[in-house]
Amino acid sequence: MKILIVDDEKLLTEGISKILEEENYDVDTALNGYDGLELAKKSIYDVIILDIMLPEVDGFSIVRTLRNESVKTPILLLTAKDSVKDRVMGLDLGADDYLIKPFAAPELLARIRVLLRGKGEQTEKELGYGPIKIIEHDGYVNGIKLNLTVKEYLLLEFFILNKEQILLRDQIFNRIWGFSSEAGLNVVDVYVHHLRKKLTPFQLDHWIVTVRGIGFMLKGDKEDVS
Repeated sequence: MKILIVDDEKLLTEGISKILEEENYDVDTALNGYDGLELAKKSIYDVIILDIMLPEVDGFSIVRTLRNESVKTPILLLTAKDSVKDRVMGLDLGADDYLIKPFAAPELLARIRVLLRGKGEQTEKELGYGPIKIIEHDGYVNGIKLNLTVKEYLLLEFFILNKEQILLRDQIFNRIWGFSSEAGLNVVDVYVHHLRKKLTPFQLDHWIVTVRGIGFMLKGDKEDVS
């Protein structure tokens, strides 16, 4: 699946690109409206992630032009604007969905999966690591439900997707709380603690390893994950 990101915030664009590439999407980017429009006109993308406030050509104009030229690629508007008027205008022009900054990466990925339905995109992943499984947006150990909160679930999912790899604190933060979240970085440690408590009855809390001064890693006992 090929995705185009059109946003003039370079760091944000790079962050989104990295997340999408980790999910095995093929990503192109443009940092201004003119370049974004020219790329979008090629109709080679499965989804376009489009900021509204862009230099040269604004996002509303891009949506209008693409729809007038019968480019039917699903468009997700990504913007700091949060008024009802702006949301309605974008959707009326032909955008398919609307996501307001700041946003959490899992929500962005979920919106993309919805837009890709019908294109052969898998909407649910079956994830697991040793006795830990993710089923229907909750965690299970040996079939026993963990009753995770949303953030705990997203944290466990991210650990499993990157099992036995070191995840930096800011990497976890950006992935789960969003690039512009007002929460402090220590919220990562708080939720790691919460997740460990949920795993303690199964003697699996030590599987979330602290890499001092760097971040965390999900690494289980060798005989239990083989």
